[in-house]
Amino acid sequence: MRFFKILVWTILVALVPFGTPQLLSYASGIGTAHSSWSTARRDRTYISPSPALFKPAVIQVFAAKTWGWRGAFAVHTWISIKEKGAPNFTRFEVIGWRAYRGGSALTISRGYPDNYWFGNRPELLVDIRGQEAEPIIDRIKALIADYPHKKEYRLWPGPNSNSFIAHIGRQIPALKLDLPPTAIGKDYIAGGKLLGPPISGDGFQFSLFGYAGFSYSSVQGIEFHLFGLTTGFDFDDMTLKLPGFGRIPIKNIL
Repeated sequence: MRFFKILVWTILVALVPFGTPQLLSYASGIGTAHSSWSTARRDRTYISPSPALFKPAVIQVFAAKTWGWRGAFAVHTWISIKEKGAPNFTRFEVIGWRAYRGGSALTISRGYPDNYWFGNRPELLVDIRGQEAEPIIDRIKALIADYPHKKEYRLWPGPNSNSFIAHIGRQIPALKLDLPPTAIGKDYIAGGKLLGPPISGDGFQFSLFGYAGFSYSSVQGIEFHLFGLTTGFDFDDMTLKLPGFGRIPIKNIL
């Protein structure tokens, strides 16, 4: 009986830094309230350059809150590349319903990469251009071709759309990728591995199949993961990482 009480209290204490921020963010109305996903905005935001005007290579990674009430919990992420002189961008992302129907969850499309995601404006996470981008693009294409979960999708804890982008970041440190704390699924290491580099590729990560773990990186700082949620602190830009709320600069709290 005593062991059971200790176990219960341990679980409750562990849930406080994860569950409390998530509940508060949901209660505050973070997310979107569109009446229908079919009428939500999908038009261009003009964050990305026009291929007709900008000829050098480009790599961009975006994140946007998911549609409806789920926006209080998670974001959807994707990556786009434009090779030197290419007439358009190529956008790569994982979309669950395709896998549910027996197809490939990996979606490849042409066009602008900076569209609203069902009413939510995207946030630019990575923007690499010119000669710096050219050799990285070849590595990205090779990684995508070998991604082991093309026909798998689990909303939680992964592999999902965020697991896919995190996999690319782990293998290419030059991206210096730091996904938002709300990118649920980012902590699932491809292949179900327990140990590996963190999303930025610089440091280390332990992940119990995306359910729990921790990571440290000079880019991401220190993070603790539980049930797909993230709390942590980024020493580089002095920001607190919380479920639901995402990144909060310390100067906004003090």
